[in-house]
Amino acid sequence: MSRGRAVNACCVRWPVRGLASRRAWRIPKVRPALARERGGGTCKVRARLPFTACCTRAVVGDGVSRTRADLVHVSVQVAGAMAPLGEGSDDPVLPDLPRGPLHAARARASFPWKELALFWEGPDMLRFKKNIFSALENDPLFAHPPGSLSLEKYRELNFLRCKRVFEYDFLRVEDLLGSPLRVLALIQCLGMYDWSLATKFFLHTLTFGSAIYSSGSERHFKYLPKIFTMEIFGCFALTEVSHGSNTKAMRTTAHYDPTTEELIIHSPDFEAAKFWVGNLGKTATHAVVFAQLYTPGGQCHGLHPFVVQIRDPKTLLPMPGVMVGDIGRKLGQNGLDNGSAVSPHRFAMFHKVRIPRQDLLNRSGDITPEGTYVTHVKDARQHFSESLGSLSSGRVAIAGMSVVNLKLAVSIALRFSATRRQFGPTDEEEVPVLEYPMQQWRLLPYLAAAYALDHFSKSLFLDLVELQQGLLGKDRSARQAELGREIHALASAGKPLASWTAQRGIQECREACGGHGYLAMNRLGDLRDDNDPNCTYEGDNSVLLQQTSNYLLGLLVRRDQGGARIESPLKTVDFLEAYPNLLGHRFEGSSPEDCLDSSVPLAAYEWLVCYLLRESYQKLNQEKQSGSNDFEARNNCQVYCCRPLALAFLELTVVRRFHEHVHQPDVPSPLRAVLGRLSALYALWSLNQHTALLYRGGYFSGEQAGKTVENAILALCAQLKDDAVALVDVIAPPDSILNSPIGRADGEVKSRASSRGGWGRCTQDREPGALWGLMAVVAEPEMMPWPGSLWSHVGSREGVAGRLALARSKSFLLHTCVFCMYFLQLYKNLWSAVLQESKVLERASWWSEFSANKPVIGSLKSKL
Repeated sequence: MSRGRAVNACCVRWPVRGLASRRAWRIPKVRPALARERGGGTCKVRARLPFTACCTRAVVGDGVSRTRADLVHVSVQVAGAMAPLGEGSDDPVLPDLPRGPLHAARARASFPWKELALFWEGPDMLRFKKNIFSALENDPLFAHPPGSLSLEKYRELNFLRCKRVFEYDFLRVEDLLGSPLRVLALIQCLGMYDWSLATKFFLHTLTFGSAIYSSGSERHFKYLPKIFTMEIFGCFALTEVSHGSNTKAMRTTAHYDPTTEELIIHSPDFEAAKFWVGNLGKTATHAVVFAQLYTPGGQCHGLHPFVVQIRDPKTLLPMPGVMVGDIGRKLGQNGLDNGSAVSPHRFAMFHKVRIPRQDLLNRSGDITPEGTYVTHVKDARQHFSESLGSLSSGRVAIAGMSVVNLKLAVSIALRFSATRRQFGPTDEEEVPVLEYPMQQWRLLPYLAAAYALDHFSKSLFLDLVELQQGLLGKDRSARQAELGREIHALASAGKPLASWTAQRGIQECREACGGHGYLAMNRLGDLRDDNDPNCTYEGDNSVLLQQTSNYLLGLLVRRDQGGARIESPLKTVDFLEAYPNLLGHRFEGSSPEDCLDSSVPLAAYEWLVCYLLRESYQKLNQEKQSGSNDFEARNNCQVYCCRPLALAFLELTVVRRFHEHVHQPDVPSPLRAVLGRLSALYALWSLNQHTALLYRGGYFSGEQAGKTVENAILALCAQLKDDAVALVDVIAPPDSILNSPIGRADGEVKSRASSRGGWGRCTQDREPGALWGLMAVVAEPEMMPWPGSLWSHVGSREGVAGRLALARSKSFLLHTCVFCMYFLQLYKNLWSAVLQESKVLERASWWSEFSANKPVIGSLKSKL
């Protein structure tokens, strides 16, 4: 191993310090190990191990806020300004990938992958991402541990990493509006490494920070600098124990006391406790808390956001009247502490906590010192929408997070499939499993979905930026209001589509990798668990889809009742103006070749949305005519009408935007064919899931129509097979970030498995650590970072006889360890359950690291 890589080996394989050790490994104490000397405009780092602490050259943003139309052309413009990069280029942004078993598959691609990367991202974004990846790769604090951590240690390490991100200062405050896509890119780069880190950073800086910025006014901007210096740490407290999706029914109250000019935040009972609040469990000092606002006289003005201090930043102890605790281990993202309002005696989280009147975030409504409620919003529904406007940004971000998970999964599965050989025409010849049509059909549509949904999530994010800029500019126009409704509808269906597609795709990738996909070190299991909450938080997917179907039904009602045109600022619904005529269209393809362009499924999708809209509208009216009230009627329309309507509409929007993006005239000629195939494959594959509806409504007739679509899907998969590895190279992060032995860029599986501790290595960290260490040594002694004298002594003194004796005793010793661990774990679980209530209220063991050692923002940023 070269000296330049020694840091990775040391940081990954911490030694077990004897059988008496209480921990199988310890978090590296990075701060004592490093002595930073700053001076002369440079940052010198002395360490016990060779590593590069400073990130690569910082990228200056262009300072221009891009619209969605800009996104369509930005890659083409910047790519045209640079000479195309081919293999053999020494460009530091897109270096050549290492040679190995995947080299042959990569060489068969019909396009240059570097040129597609420049088109897809642009050189500035590629440099920005490389800047982040290089910093994470070269900093020992971000080295991947050899096994699972205890909950407390994982959260301590995650907090230290979050703090280190601030020290790198990847994204300046002025970039938040000037280069909005960099905000999304930073979160996604951190998520590729670890979603616990990305979510912690995202909730603090963006969710908490943007809620204050967009829902507050100038008097609240004092909090913003403190967010980016970590003087305070924030969270977003909306969900309660008894209510999540039904935000109007939140039960936390805020009563105004005019005698002291204070608001009294109170949780009336246990069911009103705030729950599932990221960062609240151990870290947050402040929260944006949503509560029902009451003015003197008892009048309720609905849900409003307030800034409430949760803990003392100097001690991380709860403020008077605040009960706060951690809800415990989750299925995934356990580096993120989620808080609850539960105390051992079920006291409310907020017990008459007083905050200044000025801490009401007052963009949509305010209270005068005398207690009079004032607002510029006259409609209650508009007020409610403005109060929860930050939820749309969260849903758009979650859609992007889901796409990242899908990218990682298909990168791992396709690289493995291109090198994994099974069966063949003869017993002596085996072929890569990617050559089989079944494997192509299982994986390549999800690769196409990753590209299509990636473009959609970025374009929707820029649409959201446009909306937020209008709100900050106090735009009260009808177009602004309609833009808000349209983005709300798109985000409410975009999150379900992206998170469900990722969920299914990750599982398919896991199964397509066979037993190796089930191995924890290959990361597909972690991706599945980390993606799972995307289907739930910021709104349950099935419930959210009702927002989109209600929006579409409302357009049709207004058209039928008042003759209003159906149109929208983003033009996603403009095709509905031809609603009656579109219902008369029929599928005209007669061969697979007729379907190899995405314009064919695009036309089918327009008919499908019109058909489902008509069916939903008729079903709703039938329910009302039969005596059902509006609540019952809408519920009875969801399963087979409104739910598929919302999904089909969003799929149509994704297909249309991707089709327009890849068919613009400025697409470089070497990329047109492969991008066109991706667009057509995603469109046909998605449409094929609605085959029954297409036949039922009469758009398809005869068996040939369905066969034509299926044969076109298989034909596109076969055409994209040789391009799959190169397409993955465009979207996959570096190996150190992907962190999957079977997903390496060179295709070498065994060498990476050995560097991570071997296929047979125990990956669980349990108390007592010594016993687990002993079990791993007994099972695979050569794989453990154990002093060699223990085993070499046996071998040297006894020779062959000693090794044979050791082999005979291993089985008994291993079974003994398992037996002992069973009872130790049993009683540990029992006592953990008994003591859980007292432990959830303890502050973080690393509280002093937060309180005393604040990050020096930008201290690790390159001074070049």
